[in-house]
Amino acid sequence: MKLLETRMAPNPRRVRIFLAEKGIEVPTEELDLMKGELKSDSFTKLNKLQKVPVLLLDDGTPICETIAICRYFEELHPEPALFGKGALGKATVEMWQRRMELGLMAAVTSAFRHLHPAMANHEVPQVAAWGEANKPRALDMLRILDEQLASNRYVAGDTYSVADITALVTMDFMKPARVQRPEGLVNVERWYKEVAARPSAKA
Repeated sequence: MKLLETRMAPNPRRVRIFLAEKGIEVPTEELDLMKGELKSDSFTKLNKLQKVPVLLLDDGTPICETIAICRYFEELHPEPALFGKGALGKATVEMWQRRMELGLMAAVTSAFRHLHPAMANHEVPQVAAWGEANKPRALDMLRILDEQLASNRYVAGDTYSVADITALVTMDFMKPARVQRPEGLVNVERWYKEVAARPSAKA
């Protein structure tokens, strides 16, 4: 078993943090996005979308998509539960995970891919107007997150979850994406300091 990744990319980092929280060690293989290694025939056979991460099982089976990989390990190692416990707990984590992924991370990623010069050969065509349009979308979701964190220690409640991992990685990715974090989000700042200080955040 090994994890195919590009270390600088945000999605592989989500998996690394998830594994660190579980105390699981998985060998990794680095693929160079800028050298076009994700577009090679061998990698495309594993993931036709040409994206990382990909978890390659011992029998050669590839598992693609960040959350699918995390769910695989959650099933194998249910503790600590990072997708919630019980019907309500799992639904709440799923709700906030999707909000962080679709409402925050997707917006920041679009800003990065459509505005950053280094992505010109990877996002064809780059549409600058779409990149700019996604910046306020990300900030709107951060304000919603700030309201949620006013009465919750973590994104989905009182327990650290995969939703926190997605939000943390996205917050850090805002810097290379050149999306300025708004001031005055005191609850987000409190939460960020706590989750960024967890040992897993260095994964």
